Amino acid sequence: MDLLEISKKNTKKNKPLYIKILSLFSVVRGYNILLIIIAQYLAAVFIFSPELPLKKVLFDPNLYFIVLATICVVASGYIINNFYDAEKDSINKPIKSKIDSIVDQKTKLKIYFFLNFIGVLVAFLVSWRAALFFSIYIFLIWLYSHKLKRYPLSGLFSAAVLAILPFFAIFVYYKNFSEIIFTHAAFLFFMLLIRELIKDLLNLKGDFAQNYQTIAVKYGEHFTKILITFIVVLTLNPIYFLLQYPEIGGMKYYFYVVFLGLLIFLGLLWFNNTKRNYGILHLILKMLIVAGVFSLALIDYSVIIDRILLK
Repeated sequence: MDLLEISKKNTKKNKPLYIKILSLFSVVRGYNILLIIIAQYLAAVFIFSPELPLKKVLFDPNLYFIVLATICVVASGYIINNFYDAEKDSINKPIKSKIDSIVDQKTKLKIYFFLNFIGVLVAFLVSWRAALFFSIYIFLIWLYSHKLKRYPLSGLFSAAVLAILPFFAIFVYYKNFSEIIFTHAAFLFFMLLIRELIKDLLNLKGDFAQNYQTIAVKYGEHFTKILITFIVVLTLNPIYFLLQYPEIGGMKYYFYVVFLGLLIFLGLLWFNNTKRNYGILHLILKMLIVAGVFSLALIDYSVIIDRILLK
């Protein structure tokens, strides 16, 4: 048995560097981080500072530092989440779990602390308030990974709030307190709640085995579906109000697609209980959220050229 363990350790150590980099990319979910970068810049350009020249927003060093701090802190958040969820993920996501385990836990923790240090340091270049914000954000991510996600309501709401916080940093930086921003935030918040509940259904087996008291584990699949349906209905409210704003421009077509997509989503939710179906539902939500990020570019598209020409 000892020889077998030594053999496994040696196999891990002998992995090529590019394999370890790919494993780390999987752990920090590099594709999600890339999406966050795009989303922050598009939100800054089209929602938080629509009156500023495009060049001034894109080349703002403070915005760059906020985005860089976000990258570091979110990446470290995925690492600590992966650290605490290792056993659960080996049940729910066996293939991804094997890829993630190529980099040992000790190395992951070193990278976790390094990224947090860099994130706070970069935030200091903006202001001490920004550094304080990201320090609190780091603590909240750790608290969520270590404790909050194991309980029904705290796990559900904290996951959605933590996903929105990177945009809150930009929101505070530009001090834009318009109604349309809060309505967008409400829409995104409800979509994230739905996604978290679908993840609970998708990961039911592993959550139950590791005693994670999610809503799906504690109250069952039927109640979770009722709650998802209720939140979908709530989501229609910000969609309705956003469609009343002429400022959203071509993004209105995105909300029409979301409306149709959510109806299809509900049909699939209630007429199939398989894990494969929950995976499809999760994919639908991810596609709608990703499409929402890129559809931000459709806001006020008629004045984009004017903003490019402004000095």
